Amino acid sequence: MLFRQLEYLVALSRERHFARAAQACYVSQPALSEALRKLEEELDVPLVRRGRKYEGLTPEGERIVVWAQRILADRDALKDEVDVLRSGLSGRMRIGTVPTASGAVAQLTGPFCAAHPLVTVEVIADMQSVDILRQLQNFELDAGVTYLREDVSEGFHTVPLYRERYVLLLTAADGLARRTSATWAEASRLPLCMLTPAMQGRRVLDELFARAGTQPSPRLETDSVAALFAHVRTGRWAAIVPHAWLHVFGVPHGMRTVPLVEPAAAVPVGLVIAAREPGSVMARALTDIARSTDVASALERVPGDPGR
Repeated sequence: MLFRQLEYLVALSRERHFARAAQACYVSQPALSEALRKLEEELDVPLVRRGRKYEGLTPEGERIVVWAQRILADRDALKDEVDVLRSGLSGRMRIGTVPTASGAVAQLTGPFCAAHPLVTVEVIADMQSVDILRQLQNFELDAGVTYLREDVSEGFHTVPLYRERYVLLLTAADGLARRTSATWAEASRLPLCMLTPAMQGRRVLDELFARAGTQPSPRLETDSVAALFAHVRTGRWAAIVPHAWLHVFGVPHGMRTVPLVEPAAAVPVGLVIAAREPGSVMARALTDIARSTDVASALERVPGDPGR
């Protein structure tokens, strides 16, 4: 059994297509197929359901791909440990974040890269919490930044980073802009620009609206934080945004922020890594950075907000 054969199996499971799996592994499709056939012969079990095209893994293949992911992750962890002993931390670290935390993660990657200049960091910034947890378990991510809810418990280690608060972002000409606070019910009556319902940040807002006994009727929905700010900047829409976004984007000219109350919610956000030993060297190093960095205080600094 070769590591390469396991890599082919994991790639096929992920891509669900022989040609795409071969391309991801930089080999020809016949070479990938032959390597998988030899792995099946060695293990004496069928791994792939074959027809005129890829039909999926067999039940045996589904179980073995989990072992393959674990073995490959342990191999990578061993290489990382050796590299650290030889010349310091190096390689590639993969971080997944929910969209609302994509700006806050820079508070970690900045000091991390300063401490480990040989590491390349990849941030995947538009992920849902459930996908972050799944990819951590499947060794596809080293760390995640997401909401610390009940499903983030067994099987994961967490480091709380900050509590996500929400503010109403609206044109200075609106009467609510002169207030010291606004209710969720009042916000629901505005022409809102919001994230799409499939995104967890939107689901959090919908839950808060429900707690206030109301629901919004957004005039515009987007899956992009940048698009949301671009539309709000025109003054035609209002938005409810996490305060962490303001640290990154600032407050657009002619706009104001108003804290939301009734309820005055604060949702915990933190760093999440898989609870396994010895685990990813990258994840352990990032955890050390997270424990020594005051992310919450940094996010309180908001440029260009005359309403604060």
